[in-house]
Amino acid sequence: MREKVVGAAVAATILLSACADVPAGRAPERAHEDVVRTDAGAVRGTVTGEHRIFQGIPYAAPPVGELRWNSPAPVRAWSGIREATRPGSMCPQVGSDYAKVASSDEDCLFLNVTAPRTPRRNRPVMVWIHGDGALGSGDLSDVRRIATRGDVVVVTINYRLGVFGGFGYPGLKGSGTYGLQDQQAALRWVRRNAAAFGGDPANVTVFGVSWGALSIGGHLTSPGAEGLFDRAVMQSGESMMDMLAGSMGEGVPAHPSYVWRTVAEVEGMGTYVAPRLGCEDLRCLRALPVEKILEVPQIMNMFQTYAYGSETLPRLPSAEFRAGRVHRVPVISGATRDEHRLFVGLFHDVAGKPVTAGQYGRLLKTAFGEDAARVRAEYPVAAYGSPGLAWAAVTTDRMWARATFEQNRLLSGSAPTYAYQFADRRAPMFLPLGTDFPWGAYHAGDMPYLFTERKAAFTPAQRRLSDQMIAYWTNFARTGDPNGEGLPRWERFDRAAPVPHTQSLEPDAIKPVDYAADHNLDFWPAPGS
Repeated sequence: MREKVVGAAVAATILLSACADVPAGRAPERAHEDVVRTDAGAVRGTVTGEHRIFQGIPYAAPPVGELRWNSPAPVRAWSGIREATRPGSMCPQVGSDYAKVASSDEDCLFLNVTAPRTPRRNRPVMVWIHGDGALGSGDLSDVRRIATRGDVVVVTINYRLGVFGGFGYPGLKGSGTYGLQDQQAALRWVRRNAAAFGGDPANVTVFGVSWGALSIGGHLTSPGAEGLFDRAVMQSGESMMDMLAGSMGEGVPAHPSYVWRTVAEVEGMGTYVAPRLGCEDLRCLRALPVEKILEVPQIMNMFQTYAYGSETLPRLPSAEFRAGRVHRVPVISGATRDEHRLFVGLFHDVAGKPVTAGQYGRLLKTAFGEDAARVRAEYPVAAYGSPGLAWAAVTTDRMWARATFEQNRLLSGSAPTYAYQFADRRAPMFLPLGTDFPWGAYHAGDMPYLFTERKAAFTPAQRRLSDQMIAYWTNFARTGDPNGEGLPRWERFDRAAPVPHTQSLEPDAIKPVDYAADHNLDFWPAPGS
């Protein structure tokens, strides 16, 4: 969701020969370590002192022509050796602060593999699903550090975004689910090919932030994802979350779900959009140049949704969570301490319009109606230092924290669940935001702690936290348990406990925290109540 906000607030704002075969389960030979044979053909990557990196590997056929708004099709095999030394094209998107140059190339279903150079087989495999519901690509996250420090194989993927991944139209099969289907196709590729890169195809962890974590929530309930992964990490992406009126900017209405829509809703949106693109039927829509569709950035944002009520996602994921109908895999699930400060800062302070006391009152009235005075008494401006920070506390607790706690409570009834809160309120801001707004432990602020983030200037204590988080995440990928030698103990979330364990991740201060008390959850009713 970080990426969705940046998009809205900042104008739609990140091997030597063909016979070099590596049999399944066998470590690559050092003599040919830059060449790996996949099930579609051989690829040549880049070897550095510590890594073997393969970029731009196609995992599905280009979704063009009749494959636009269709299920991903198998990639066509190739002969010889395909160069895999640079990323493939980003999926179509408008320009953003992550990618200054917009992409209009539908031939974009590529993935990247990063592995430690040291020969070894059966390393855990971690598949990163990036955020950016209408922006970004897999290669924008530099995963070299987590790969080597955690001794894991990391796969990052592209998938169709915005209107190309979430479009719906009467008669379409799979309306609103093409991005999810792409991700599942990539996971099938990983099961088939991980061993060739030294990974264990029977030990795959999906992890993602924001929109990527929401996608994982969908996969946990999707029949098509059953058996495609063995563990899941969801960072700041709560399937239980609704959207308060005004939370994503004044005038933006409330919705019972941040991301999930019915098939009928997305198909209705498609019917609304088609004539505005000059089309009366699906054939015309599929023939439109990408550039024509991208002329109106709002169309990309409209379809930053996933649809349920189809074969890919039969039912609303939050309802499936409540019913316990989820794939029973161990989970790490959590959020940041100050999730919504990023959104408040982007929509108000970065735009040069800080939230005023009067505006705070109007926002509360719009969001809570007759309860506005009660909420204001519970979250007075004087307690937070400014109206903007008070509104950020309201939205963080009401939207994010209560959904996170409920998600952890429900998931813990089906499989081992480890809950966390990222709490470094001095986390470096890695987005290009020229403001002194007090971001705190902002949405997605934990990402630089897992990856090689060139813009993150860590203190020694923050570097130690980064090392500890990488150890937790990769231990979990290895065994399903984040604990390991030298790490503060992390207990499972026990929903029957008076205070279920949530691990607070803060430099030199990792400890359990009473998450419900931290976010005033006694004041807020649980989702669905």
